[in-house]
Amino acid sequence: MAALGHRWDDGGVETFGEALRRWRGELPIRELARRAHCGKSHIWALESGRSFPSLRIAAALDKTLNAGVELAGRPPATDAAGISTSVAGPALTAGPVTARSVDPAVTGYFETQLEGHYRADMLLGPHDLIRIVATQFELIDRLARAASADTRRDLLGIGTAYAALVGWLYQDAGDLAASAFWRGIAQEFALRSRDPHLTAYALINHASVRTDLGDGAGVLDLCDAALATSDTLAPKVRLMALQQRAHGASLLGDRATVDTLLDTADTLTDRLDDNLPWGNACHRTPGYLQIQRATCYGRLGLAHEAAALWDHLLTDIPPTARRDHGVYLTRYATACVQAAQPDKALHLARQVVPIAAETGSARLRRELAALRHGMRPWKDARVATDLTEVLAATEA
Repeated sequence: MAALGHRWDDGGVETFGEALRRWRGELPIRELARRAHCGKSHIWALESGRSFPSLRIAAALDKTLNAGVELAGRPPATDAAGISTSVAGPALTAGPVTARSVDPAVTGYFETQLEGHYRADMLLGPHDLIRIVATQFELIDRLARAASADTRRDLLGIGTAYAALVGWLYQDAGDLAASAFWRGIAQEFALRSRDPHLTAYALINHASVRTDLGDGAGVLDLCDAALATSDTLAPKVRLMALQQRAHGASLLGDRATVDTLLDTADTLTDRLDDNLPWGNACHRTPGYLQIQRATCYGRLGLAHEAAALWDHLLTDIPPTARRDHGVYLTRYATACVQAAQPDKALHLARQVVPIAAETGSARLRRELAALRHGMRPWKDARVATDLTEVLAATEA
């Protein structure tokens, strides 16, 4: 067995992904995923350095590959700057922080950076941003611990938004455990800031994870908690809670509630005049609420209605929203399959594959897996074979 932290001849330290590839050898990724009880896309992401393993997955890979404890026993990975890339780091830094003078204007700096991160995420996907945003959060945390009360509260507010963004990036990367961890950090910061809008926002972010887990009741519970003080919440926060609650209702098969919630949210769209630096997807995304409706309809199996919505909506998606464009195209393709239009679905899938490769979005790969599953009625037809060949590029 190779030594922990194996070094190459050039003096570089072997990464987790490199060690995993070395131990896998000629074993196909599909077979390793089957034996270790995890997804093929997750193995690919680990080997490519786009994701980091939980201790459970690392231990399962060790056992499957007979690698002793080389994978699970590896120290937390670091980048060239020595910054931890493990799930928990660099979120929290142990030990006291020396008191220092913190200029209140620093909060504005982080607010400006935040908008750029949001836009970069839409174009690039999660993996190139996770460490950048997490490291900035670490700085915000250190400053908040050293600052006076008023400045600390402002930093806790912007820190909530940064932690929530890292949680979203991990969610998009397919690591829901890491996402839940960061959502918890966001909730703590929101509570400490004593800002009811941020507290509700953090609850809505938790609900988003529950949506990906398929827990409709959990989504409703969290959104109801966020809406408990709806009379005093900013319209934007209420809109976010209502649309997320609609996703929970769709998971429970309740179309009437989906429509009622989204129609109510639509009445708020002319009142989104706040200057809050977070939660602005409803501003950046054309047809935001209709996109939520189309997604919910697809989940409810309303194929023709979902396809008609996507056909209209996709003409307005800006090129800067590349990852989201791929997700929406795939949802449109799945609706087409459900509406017995497999050839159109294949045409749409061909447009998605390069986006999936460029962004590394596990959410997008999950949508593609759902598309392949939906193609089963045509499994003996050429269109299904062609789809399998097209999607193979996302599973290499």
